[in-house]
Amino acid sequence: MKTFGTLEYVLDKYSGTWAWKVTGARAVMMASKIIQETWYGDGPNEAIVPDNPNNVKHLKWIMDSYPLEILSKSIWQRKITPKILSKPKQTKTEKLSKVTPAKQFRGKLLNFQKEGLDFLLKSTGNALLADEMGLGKTVQTLAYIASEKQSLPTLVIAPLVTLNNWQREIGKFMKKKSRNGRIIEDGIPTSTMIRKGKQEPLGDFDFYIINYEMLRKRFNDLSKLNIRTLVCDEVQHLRSKTTQKYAAVKKIAAMKSVKYRVGLSGTPIYNRGSEIWPIVDILKPGLLGNFKEFCEYFCYLDEKGKAIVVPSKRNGLRHLLTDHIMLRRKKSDVLKELKEKVRYTEIIDADANYYQDELNKIWSKLENEQKTAETEFLKHASYQRAIQSERQAAGVAKLPSVIEFVKNIMEIEESVVVFCHHKAIHRLLHESLQEFHPSSIIGGQTDKVRQANIDRFQNGDTKLMIAGLRAGNL
Repeated sequence: MKTFGTLEYVLDKYSGTWAWKVTGARAVMMASKIIQETWYGDGPNEAIVPDNPNNVKHLKWIMDSYPLEILSKSIWQRKITPKILSKPKQTKTEKLSKVTPAKQFRGKLLNFQKEGLDFLLKSTGNALLADEMGLGKTVQTLAYIASEKQSLPTLVIAPLVTLNNWQREIGKFMKKKSRNGRIIEDGIPTSTMIRKGKQEPLGDFDFYIINYEMLRKRFNDLSKLNIRTLVCDEVQHLRSKTTQKYAAVKKIAAMKSVKYRVGLSGTPIYNRGSEIWPIVDILKPGLLGNFKEFCEYFCYLDEKGKAIVVPSKRNGLRHLLTDHIMLRRKKSDVLKELKEKVRYTEIIDADANYYQDELNKIWSKLENEQKTAETEFLKHASYQRAIQSERQAAGVAKLPSVIEFVKNIMEIEESVVVFCHHKAIHRLLHESLQEFHPSSIIGGQTDKVRQANIDRFQNGDTKLMIAGLRAGNL
């Protein structure tokens, strides 16, 4: 069997106590990440681990991943008992307290959200909050930023369609703090949404909010700021380590000023499983080793050369994540605490240039028709056509943002119904979202076709339905 180093029982010359000496680069790296009491030995790839039952547990768990040659076999055997053979107990998701947020936070947390705040504080902000959609990941994060020491300025990186919501939630849940630390009850933190790619000074704000695609263009400006906290919303956008988005966020996360890194996602682990490595590499570098080390232990390569987590090791990977970086609760776990359904109105962007151009065309056509109309009936009909054309132009102008918004929801595997008025908009939506195999409800369908599309959605064959307002009985 291949070994990655050695394990020896020694009398530490500095502390005068018995300890375990670990050698080997990978084992030493894992020990330093997992066992807080570890200190480095005399050699470059040598670590000293104090001897106690909990540390022996951790060492055994590390050796499951990176086998070591045991030089003190008889002592090691005496130290191991059936109880110790189990993996280390979870240290972050168990025994969480219901923490009250600091005074800078103006909202109220549910009990499970208070535990989420406790998790973020105990993990010193280097964490992955993976609660299901609808459990308040944003509000828990803002409570953490309000409660953590020197957490501002904060950089929030999020999908484009959620930027307005972040700015709105900051104003709703956080109070302004003056330079001397005094809370200004009726004040809110300063924030700016970075929407332009042109490089220019960003000014001084408490929060900087930017989408993933814009980050690379404004990296130089952001690198000049003393960013303390990095929040990556929908962090599954970073699941590919070869993308420009990942490279840009990695550079931001590595800045010396950044102390806290929080990732938010309802679905951080995808089918292959290996997509979790780039995310953890941003939030807590080294926890899973480098990508080669991660793949050597957890993965196999499929026929396309893609790294797939071995099914028998999925639970071990999940335990490692929940032990050290990830907290995930489902709605079913906290159902009793949830309030009645909350409905949000999401403000989305529209293509203003396209809309104005179309409006000018509609207005010009209307003026000509009004001049040539011979009766009041024809004038009225002309107005009605103009109104319908304007509505359709508004729909097309909003379409890119709607499509991106729907794709973000589809990524976290929630069911979505999109209603639209015009057949042209319905067709464009269907074409743009074809990868999700949407069911379609539209005028002109037979009862049989209509019911088949409804059944596909209700039976879970597709999670997306596109329905006309009238055809959908609204």
